[in-house]
Amino acid sequence: MNDLFQLFASLSAGIATTAAFLFAAGLFLSIRMESSPVQEPVERKSIPILFRIFLPFAPNFYPLVNSRLFASPLTETRESLLMAGYDQTLSAERFLALRLLMGAVGIVLTILAVSARQPSAALLCVLIFLLYPSAWLKSLIRKRHLSILKALPNLLDLLTLSVEAGKDFLTALREITARRANDALNEELIRTLHEIQLGKARQTALKEMGLRVRQPDLISVLNAIIQADELGVSIGQLLRIQGDQLRAKRFARAEKLANEAPVKILFPVVLFIFPAVFLILMGPILSQAMKALFNS
Repeated sequence: MNDLFQLFASLSAGIATTAAFLFAAGLFLSIRMESSPVQEPVERKSIPILFRIFLPFAPNFYPLVNSRLFASPLTETRESLLMAGYDQTLSAERFLALRLLMGAVGIVLTILAVSARQPSAALLCVLIFLLYPSAWLKSLIRKRHLSILKALPNLLDLLTLSVEAGKDFLTALREITARRANDALNEELIRTLHEIQLGKARQTALKEMGLRVRQPDLISVLNAIIQADELGVSIGQLLRIQGDQLRAKRFARAEKLANEAPVKILFPVVLFIFPAVFLILMGPILSQAMKALFNS
């Protein structure tokens, strides 16, 4: 009878745990991100599961986020989300509220870990709850800028060929973006074209694109296009010059990284490879020397 009762209790506990897990998973999947007022269709971007856990509770911090005390951090967060391309997935208010919530939880857990004399757990809480959100956003910005830097020269080459073949700049840009892969640069170009279609001036839309992305090479190209549009300069020749300059800069950056590789690899080689090689080569010799020393 006791065995039957234990079996029934185990099955009930398993069913309850499974139901709780499915409920939590459904709650995380049902979380919808706030969108910006721009109405162009965009691909929904993923966010870490840790953020999904805390997002339902983030609105509790909205009164604090919208106060004057956090006016500057809110502006910086909005600009960072724009640069990362997540402004249509997470609003600045929601992300800053999420950071405050995770920071409060991290401080409480760190205090509990320190009082329990667990320094490793305290350090882990600091890394996860206090430092991870800002590090995640900075990593997105860095990867997005690098993606734009890699794709920009090829885009300029295609634009140069299309414009020199007699097509209008916007027409050529629209056709190229329709055929390119949906990378970071393509997302920004599609957004800019959509704004122009809604009636915004081309120069204004290009300037706002540069302010939104804040990638130095892209800003240089956009400013050159705007100046050529204002002065009536041939845009085909301008695009060719900009493409050559960006390609030369990309090659110089690749050479710089290649020259830095031997220095960067020196530390892991000395720390991990040299000791293993030393043990393999000198281990038998030292073993025989020790045996001969003790036998004598």
